[in-house]
Amino acid sequence: MQYISDQEGNTVSVVIPIEEWKVLKQKYKGIEEELDYPEPSKEEIKENIRQGLKELKLIEEGKLKTRPAKEFLNEL
Repeated sequence: MQYISDQEGNTVSVVIPIEEWKVLKQKYKGIEEELDYPEPSKEEIKENIRQGLKELKLIEEGKLKTRPAKEFLNEL
């Protein structure tokens, strides 16, 4: 598993190797369906990017905290 960090060392993304993804799919049956959603419109994509940039700015300013991928997966 690879963690992608920002300039301040905060983890912002996780890259999961395909073999580990297969294990996760077996352990958490239905995870793929949970993550599957209809194709967004161009406007939805633009709005999601805007929202992501706003959140990134808040994280960089210390006004919004990130959470580890492990915590996220434990909620599934």
